[in-house]
Amino acid sequence: MQAEFIKMRKNRLFIGLLIVLQMVLLTGCGEYQKLLKSRDPEEKYQAALRYFNDKQYVKSQTLLDDVAAYYKGTERSEDILAYLARSYMGQKAYESATNYYQAYVRNYPKGKYATEAYFQVGHCQYLESPDARLDQEITKKAIEAFTLFVELFPESPYAEQAYKEMSEMYDKLALKELHSAKLYYNLGSYLGNNYLSCEIVAKNALKNYPSNAYQEDFSWLILQAKYQQMVMSFEELKLERARDTQDEYYNFITEFPTSKHRKEADRMMTQIRKITNE
Repeated sequence: MQAEFIKMRKNRLFIGLLIVLQMVLLTGCGEYQKLLKSRDPEEKYQAALRYFNDKQYVKSQTLLDDVAAYYKGTERSEDILAYLARSYMGQKAYESATNYYQAYVRNYPKGKYATEAYFQVGHCQYLESPDARLDQEITKKAIEAFTLFVELFPESPYAEQAYKEMSEMYDKLALKELHSAKLYYNLGSYLGNNYLSCEIVAKNALKNYPSNAYQEDFSWLILQAKYQQMVMSFEELKLERARDTQDEYYNFITEFPTSKHRKEADRMMTQIRKITNE
């Protein structure tokens, strides 16, 4: 009997809490609907900031959009533009956030949110950057934005993060080139000398992205490509290409003496020496 009484009390308490929660939600929704209908821009603006601080970014953005035209050309316009950008960031709508941060930079290049805005243009594009196999136009834009940011604000607290994310973007561009180089290598002699194309792509990547995270991979592909071209050469070209491949071998083991490819590189060198008679 006592157990049933306790169970009933718990059920009533639970139902009571649900009713209170529902009332709170309805009150909140009612307040927001009332604000949407309000003709008082100041009331909407202050509510938008409260919603933003409560991380209710959609409500904040909607109210700020409503009052943006009213405050255009006033001091408050700068704050509205910045908070609109922040609200879109909170929604993870990075393309829209980028547009608003860019608008802020155009209108207030030396404004009170300028450091944040310049940084966030690059950061939003960094967050939008796709897989390395896809088109990397947005990645290049992120690098351009970060480059401009660190030139303008080298002492900013955001600078370290900007350099880090910019480095990641360069690595992504290098990775895209690595995929291309590997594709050419795997195509081999199909419909032409794809080994030469592999070599050219890899060398250009090392030149264009000298500090990338895939330097060993590119160098190894270059050595492999040169070796395969030596193997498939006409006899009159074989000695010249063997010596060229030998030079590449020494470059590779000098730069990467503990490479996981060292044994295979050494086996290549054994075959090279048979041609050069060294």
